[in-house]
Amino acid sequence: MPRPTTAQLAYGSLTVVLSTFAMLLLSDVRSGIGVAALAAAGLILGLLVAVTVTMPATARGRSARATSAIPVSPVSQVPVPRSRVTSGAPESRVGEGALRR
Repeated sequence: MPRPTTAQLAYGSLTVVLSTFAMLLLSDVRSGIGVAALAAAGLILGLLVAVTVTMPATARGRSARATSAIPVSPVSQVPVPRSRVTSGAPESRVGEGALRR
């Protein structure tokens, strides 16, 4: 299991503190059970934020770098063998007249 990054820890902690503080101010809860419930909700929200923060580029880019290492050229730059151009098919006859002129 990978360790959490600095960004995950920072965003999660900040979410816990700010969301718990905002919920306590907005709800006007005075009982101990209510405060505990709001604190638990803040912790759960902070955990969700920390988990959903993007993964570091090293873990995310492994498969992308492996597939992008293969050079891909556009179809227009791929040379067509001469035997296919003069195969006698109707598609190839269209270009033959332009080449002979």
